[in-house]
Amino acid sequence: MAAATLRADAPGAVVNRNIYGHFAEHLGRGIYEGIWVGPGSAIPNTRGMRNDVLAALKALDVPVLRWPGGCFADEYHWKDGVGPREKRPSMINTHWGGVVENNHFGTHEFMDLVELLGTNAYVSGNVGSGTVQEMMEWVEYMTSGADSPLPNLRRQNGREKPWRVPYFAVGNENWGCGGTMRPEYYADEFRRYNTFIKNYDRANPIYRVACGSNGDDVRWTEVLMGTAARQMNGLSLHYYTLPTGDWGKKGSATAFGEDQWFSTLRRTLLMDDYIAQHAAVMDKADPKKRVGLVVDEWGTWYDVEPGSEPGFLYQQNTLRDAIAAALNFHIFHRHADRVVMANIAQTVNVLQAMILTDKE
Repeated sequence: MAAATLRADAPGAVVNRNIYGHFAEHLGRGIYEGIWVGPGSAIPNTRGMRNDVLAALKALDVPVLRWPGGCFADEYHWKDGVGPREKRPSMINTHWGGVVENNHFGTHEFMDLVELLGTNAYVSGNVGSGTVQEMMEWVEYMTSGADSPLPNLRRQNGREKPWRVPYFAVGNENWGCGGTMRPEYYADEFRRYNTFIKNYDRANPIYRVACGSNGDDVRWTEVLMGTAARQMNGLSLHYYTLPTGDWGKKGSATAFGEDQWFSTLRRTLLMDDYIAQHAAVMDKADPKKRVGLVVDEWGTWYDVEPGSEPGFLYQQNTLRDAIAAALNFHIFHRHADRVVMANIAQTVNVLQAMILTDKE
């Protein structure tokens, strides 16, 4: 008979609760309809956020929530999402379906959501189409208590006290949708942008996350760790499970046979290899493991549900997804000496979602 021995007294890494984090992007019905319906909606809500979704997320005890993207982050300009909602300019979400967004869910609404859930904010800044000044001013707007123009604008918009923003990402997927950058170029950009992210709350410094690799691209990690390790606190990693390994035909979320059952689990286990490869590179530049690995996008990704908008990434969940998630958590636990956060993609109505909503 097989036996297992559990040694609770043996030394080992402590699992960071942030590995159970979440990710909410402006994508499909993830924010609008999924979380935000507006204070005037007939759907029961608190300050514009759906009560049923709030209750479900509170039950999950979400430790950290990443926003606004994702690819959306590098085309988002935060000043368009503050002030009276009726005066905010609209924008086209070019990455996800080309829909027009009214910017009614912005900084104040997100931070309201964070406080309603009792979670921690992980904000992604715009490197791809933004400027150093824009990012610098956003951090000041959110976190400074000074008597100066940006904190006073925040007060004018209804928030007296500064918010805590424990985690801030300098761009997203800048090797791809965030600007198609070479690692050398992004490393220099990270150093420049990061210089102007100020800690206005000295007692709670911001944890700065650099854009990391896609899957097994260890060269990106080598360049970033060799060039900017001293400036960063965390380095991101993205990896999604595709049953087929083919982005053009990923497979169905619900119509699958035994072969795709096993291929999904096999491809999920690649996360273990990728983390080990990146951790080995990080160990050379950072043997004391000061820089954390932040797996801020992970989960299963299938072809969208028939009849749904392709750019909305709406898919169902089955037991197969639950097992894939469990495998990922087991991997994160195993690498707890380096993995400090992970954010499943995504929270509501998108990819491996925790919650699916349908109108009311």
